[in-house]
Amino acid sequence: MTDVVTPPASPVSRERSKEIKRLSVISTARQVRVLSRAELTELTGLSPATLTPLVRQLIAEGYLIERGPGTSRTGRPRAMLEFNPRAELVAAVSLEPSRISCEIADSDGAVIAHRTVRLTGDIVDTICRFVPELAGDGLPALRGVAIAAPGVSSGGAVRLAPSVGLVEARPVGESVQHRLGVPVVVDNDVNLMAAGEHAAGAGSDVADLLLLHVADGIGAGLVLDGRVRRGAGGAAGEVGFLPLDPADRGHDGIGPFEARWSENAVAEQVVALAPGRRPDSPVAALVDLAATDGRAATYLDALLAAWSRLIVSCVCVIDPGRVLLSGAAAQLDDAAVGRLQELVTAAAPSATEVRRAVLGDRAVLHGAISYALSAAAAGSPST
Repeated sequence: MTDVVTPPASPVSRERSKEIKRLSVISTARQVRVLSRAELTELTGLSPATLTPLVRQLIAEGYLIERGPGTSRTGRPRAMLEFNPRAELVAAVSLEPSRISCEIADSDGAVIAHRTVRLTGDIVDTICRFVPELAGDGLPALRGVAIAAPGVSSGGAVRLAPSVGLVEARPVGESVQHRLGVPVVVDNDVNLMAAGEHAAGAGSDVADLLLLHVADGIGAGLVLDGRVRRGAGGAAGEVGFLPLDPADRGHDGIGPFEARWSENAVAEQVVALAPGRRPDSPVAALVDLAATDGRAATYLDALLAAWSRLIVSCVCVIDPGRVLLSGAAAQLDDAAVGRLQELVTAAAPSATEVRRAVLGDRAVLHGAISYALSAAAAGSPST
């Protein structure tokens, strides 16, 4: 009796195989933008018999738009297909002290809706209400969400973000993903600033950079080999916790270095030197005051020395080549930036260029849109 040999089952199910082919068509059309069915067949390697129903399905879903015949040097002009970037929308959410900003962008990164509101009530509830409201009729096309939080993020959970009420770890990403039903990426806001400056700002021409952001706290975003680096626990760049003075002690989620040299600390010193209301731009106010007040000049020197030690400490470990000053640090005038550069050059073990970031408040949302598009393309879970 002859044994019947059953061929091994395919490790890829029929439905999964169909989805892989569908994603291949979408990816190709997204890259080429306008192409014929014959070109789509050639580029994807799929047979016309396989491609025809997929194209029909993607036209019905709005991914592809049928256009008129294209130009042809020989034979009849072929009907063209155009990729529709509005078929895939992403949401970029930025959590800030007392407010939340959100942008809806298409797969080209073009912003189609923007709104900022006060942050009241539960953060997850606010995000899950805010994003659908802003997406409006485009909600069915939402493919991914990126959330920027001023704290440590790991596995979609956020901690050490006291300015938005998240000191202990909370699974913000998982909660939002469960309720909205799309991939969600959560990351530190400074990481997203670094990603934004690398994509479209002062770091677009380099593969390695460190972004130093000074605000209520002090954080750094690190890009190496073109990729944002977060560390094993998501805390890479939490430079505000560096204990540069043995007497320093952090508390309530605030690091010892940022407690002494953050924007808040500078504001307190400026008010002590020139009593009055707190300036809207404390570092800029300090620079102006230092031009005529010796005490302010002495404090500015101390501030630049402290920031330079922080930068040099980072350079000794990661050698980024370029450091971008963001937030309050970007308020330094050219002379102060020059002095900071001199201090860094004198102490750093390798050449390091210091310059201002250029995107300002837009850096976070630029980075978040980039993150959300990546999450949508990969269909990844919250990270």
